[in-house]
Amino acid sequence: MAVSVSRDLSVQVLEDLNVVKLTDIQQVLRAAIQKGEPKCLGVSQVMLGLLGMSYSIPLHCIEFTEVVALGVPWWSGLMFITAGAVAIFLDKHCTMKILQVCLMVSMASVVLSVVAVIIYSVDMDRNPEEPCLQTSHDICGDKHYASRLSRGVKSTLLLFTLAQAVIAAILSFLLFRQRRSFVPYTSLTHPVPPSPTVLITPDLN
Repeated sequence: MAVSVSRDLSVQVLEDLNVVKLTDIQQVLRAAIQKGEPKCLGVSQVMLGLLGMSYSIPLHCIEFTEVVALGVPWWSGLMFITAGAVAIFLDKHCTMKILQVCLMVSMASVVLSVVAVIIYSVDMDRNPEEPCLQTSHDICGDKHYASRLSRGVKSTLLLFTLAQAVIAAILSFLLFRQRRSFVPYTSLTHPVPPSPTVLITPDLN
């Protein structure tokens, strides 16, 4: 806050230029981030996380493989939901700190998505579909249908995870680009020490 004293001893309170500049920059940052529509990407991440967790339920009833033992659909789904929630929060409360948090969470989501894709691929390679051994009723055995259902569910979860990796990578790229654009202005977020005010005694002669 700046104060000026005129010759007639009237005091005027002027707007702090740093506060005005910070407000303008925050508005520009918000507009720039909303161009990337983090809310839409965040909602997509949340939906993929919920779908992945719900689709994985049949795996607990048919086969106990590496995917189920490691709980891949659950921790990957929770990570997707968390990343999406942070992206939605960023759309409503756009600051540099939240942007950095969203960037870190999105990058972690990309890494975990890649790990999940690897686990799904290895699991499907180690657990191939059981051959159809027809019984006396001309139908295949239970193991064939169980393995077929398991591979179908894992293939769907693999597609969800790949989609999540792409969305998280796009969001990370957009946030990283905006962060680089506004790094020179991050110092404005720190409190600025008040500048000394010089009061000049008016000349009454």
